[in-house]
Amino acid sequence: MKIAVTYENGQIFQHFGHTQQFKVYEVNEQGVITESKVVDTMGSGHGALAGVLQAIGADILICGGIGGGAQMALAQAGIRLFGGCSGEADAAVQALIDGTLLYNPNVRCDHHDHHGEDHTCGDHGCGSHSCH
Repeated sequence: MKIAVTYENGQIFQHFGHTQQFKVYEVNEQGVITESKVVDTMGSGHGALAGVLQAIGADILICGGIGGGAQMALAQAGIRLFGGCSGEADAAVQALIDGTLLYNPNVRCDHHDHHGEDHTCGDHGCGSHSCH
């Protein structure tokens, strides 16, 4: 199984559509992480990121905030979503393996609908501010 996490400086990056890296973890059938690596998104954004995840063979995505369109693209690619997460990427993956990951099954980043054009999601931490 491959688990991808939106990634920045060891933490779960809080806006899926702007993530510049994923940390990808290989997990064996016994639930042990056998390998991890950081993968650059090469500037892909929003919907294209689902294609990046599909190309690397991700089965699961852990992230902070994520919009509805990206959620649909992930679903179409067969990638399970665990959104609304924050904190250390490594700890989140271990919590998912252990069955203790706290996530929001109804996460939706709707900041595009209520902020000005010069706003960036990084200003407020999309996973905890306006995403519900």
